[in-house]
Amino acid sequence: MAFSPRVFSGIQPSGDLHLGNYLGAIRRFVPLQDTHETIYCVVDMHAITVWQEPNDLRRATREVAAAFIAAGVDPKRSIVFNQSQVMQHAELAWVFNCIARIGWMNRMTQFKDKAGKNSENVSLGLLAYPSLMAADILLYKATAVPVGDDQKQHLELTRDIAAKFNNDYAASIVEQGLDPDFFPITEPLIAGPATRIMSLRDGTKKMSKSDPSDQSRISLLDDADAISKKIKKATTDPAELPLDVEDLKGRPEADNLVGIYAALSDKTKAEVLVEFGGQGWGKFKPALADLAVAQLAPMSGEMRRLIEDTTTIDGILRDGGERAAAIAEKTMHDVRRIVGFIR
Repeated sequence: MAFSPRVFSGIQPSGDLHLGNYLGAIRRFVPLQDTHETIYCVVDMHAITVWQEPNDLRRATREVAAAFIAAGVDPKRSIVFNQSQVMQHAELAWVFNCIARIGWMNRMTQFKDKAGKNSENVSLGLLAYPSLMAADILLYKATAVPVGDDQKQHLELTRDIAAKFNNDYAASIVEQGLDPDFFPITEPLIAGPATRIMSLRDGTKKMSKSDPSDQSRISLLDDADAISKKIKKATTDPAELPLDVEDLKGRPEADNLVGIYAALSDKTKAEVLVEFGGQGWGKFKPALADLAVAQLAPMSGEMRRLIEDTTTIDGILRDGGERAAAIAEKTMHDVRRIVGFIR
């Protein structure tokens, strides 16, 4: 079956969006609107796998939606909504819970990282998180998902669940007069020079909101002065920038800052080094700071405006939810028939 090109992607509203979220995902959402049908979701159901204060969750949900819009996602061209408005996400996730194997979930690296030695006391939702993620994607029969390096394993699981559903219910799918390839085997979209942004304090650690140092990350709500100061104070090594990309290996802070410049300027790392190779940080850091301020400060201002305008944001999410639900219900109508549920 030839599925129409459709992209789905979601971001958790866990507070304090940062440069890694922007370069790894949100910035890439905008050009996809020209080539695919695009569905962008604030995955608030995923967020509650760990405790969230309800008012903080509402604020963070609006913040993610504001980031989508401020970055250039058009809510008329794309569907923008929060996950909990479409009940079919949870419904399909339960079906997939009964398709997926516990061994698959136990192998998920992110579960091991988040649960640590406390795996007996974390929520069942945290273990089953990838099954809900598969439902998010396959509910819309998305053919592609823009993912960072850390999400590749979850997308591989989504592909496994789709293949197992198609195989387990092959006879029923045919009986219902549906195409044997009921769910697509979704492809990852991993592109760009900075799919994984690292801490400004330690180039071996991923940029994260959980880092105790605010200087380790650039928040999407930082103003121009904060952005500039954080970049100029970023940890570096004493050597000059190399002339060749291969020479960035073993220099994590240098590699990270060059990657950030490349991503913000839509260049390759090699092109950045043609311009700055052989120069010291006294030249490169101010240039990177100016570029980051030019790119991020206007978006930050628009985000703040939108977050304060809750009526507009909530209206966008409600409209998107209605449009998403119309697609989702078509899929679930068929899934119920395939599985054998009487309606």
